[in-house]
Amino acid sequence: MKALVCERFGSVHDVAVQSIPAPALADAHAVTIAVEYASVSHATGLMIAGQYQRRPPLPFVPGTEAVGRVLACGDAVTRLRPGDRVVAVADWGCFAEQVTLPEYTVYRVPDQLPAAVALPVPISYGTAYCGLVWRCALRAGETVLVLGAGAGVGLAAVEIARELGATVIACASTEAKRADALRRGASHALAPAGLAGAVKALTDGRGADVVVDPVGGELFQHALRAAAANARILSIGFASGTIPQAPVNLLLVKNLTLHGFFFGRYIGWTPANERAQHAAALQQVMATLFDWAAQGKLAPTVSATYPITGLGDALAALESRQVVGKVAIKIKETET
Repeated sequence: MKALVCERFGSVHDVAVQSIPAPALADAHAVTIAVEYASVSHATGLMIAGQYQRRPPLPFVPGTEAVGRVLACGDAVTRLRPGDRVVAVADWGCFAEQVTLPEYTVYRVPDQLPAAVALPVPISYGTAYCGLVWRCALRAGETVLVLGAGAGVGLAAVEIARELGATVIACASTEAKRADALRRGASHALAPAGLAGAVKALTDGRGADVVVDPVGGELFQHALRAAAANARILSIGFASGTIPQAPVNLLLVKNLTLHGFFFGRYIGWTPANERAQHAAALQQVMATLFDWAAQGKLAPTVSATYPITGLGDALAALESRQVVGKVAIKIKETET
């Protein structure tokens, strides 16, 4: 089969298309999927560089999220069958015509959802939903400030917080991203400059009850000052490239709770490999998210698609911070 193969950690430009053997079913709980599209994220580049939390054994095929159809199932798999349309979260291996992975992180896609609409749901929308509901216990009527609201998890958080009955203040770097956040249900959309003052002005001086931060860097410090007393801060990632330091004195005097949230724990991306343990709970989450998407309550978006040879261009587009929504690699020439 055709696949993008990373022979050594380093530059994305060293990753090349090769012909490699198709994967076999690893065990009774494995599923093999024919891949149509695979998503690209900032973590993709970090994994290729050898700088991500996990370092795959070399050589490896990058790509952690795919949409396609089930080709084969292990003997113990009863929830899925060949021919099912699915999305899947893998350790790696999705930039290939086929990927084999444990059934626990494979989710059936409603027939009415196009493949490119289903693709962003597991990681972007799963992260946003579980962070807001499981970690922050978001309540209807609260105010949520979402940083990085133009792409990936941030845009998903805007839609999910709105659906859960919150008032959403979106913060994004460009006018186009802010306009999109407003179309997705944000009540207000702000530029990063002067963030704390602008949020306080919109909330009668209170600030936000929940802050969703996939950005980090200097913006994290401004977001803390934009938070209300007793607020919850959800730290998801560091798209800015800089890991911030939390001023504990400010957490103390404002009674803030800082939640670190790594969605990878629930999908097997830790040494403990807890994916089977959390599978039932995540199946329920994904069923809710796909139901909302099928009803038009969510609008998962792949705004740019590249050929299998275009991974470098896809990552460059992400790094330019001009992309709204998700970026994907098209693996299969004709969509089914």
